[in-house]
Amino acid sequence: MKRFFAILGVILLQSCQYFEKKVPSEQELLNKQLKEINWQEVDEYPSVADCEKLTDVAQRKQCFFDFMQAAIEQKLAIDTLSTLFPQLDTIEVKVTIFPDANLTFEPQFPKDSVAYDTIKIDSILHARLIDFPKVNPAIKRGMPVKTQFVLPVIIKSE
Repeated sequence: MKRFFAILGVILLQSCQYFEKKVPSEQELLNKQLKEINWQEVDEYPSVADCEKLTDVAQRKQCFFDFMQAAIEQKLAIDTLSTLFPQLDTIEVKVTIFPDANLTFEPQFPKDSVAYDTIKIDSILHARLIDFPKVNPAIKRGMPVKTQFVLPVIIKSE
């Protein structure tokens, strides 16, 4: 009988090891979670005060991009871009919004556009787009993040 309990005890002790789970390390958990995050999308798009009241994500995003495009067009409308460059009707502007809510604007020119004075257009753009309305940065996992996007800006409409 002692032998039976001894064998049973050994079997029970061995079987307990089958139920043990390997606990992953913190680094493994972190790496797994970092791989699951889509770094190309933000949780909340940048926003301005006028768009904050909207609750639908798509409408809020569209409101923001419409606001940005209209604000840039309005600031550039009072300048001489259309008279200096009559053939230029639309310019693409790369907007960068930093986590601290600072903004930068860069004109984007096609590689084959040597006809434009890119330095002059860039300086006019920077001079006109100061004192831009406050923009709240995009949010990713509760933290403000840097975002960039390109907006087509109409210089003159006919």
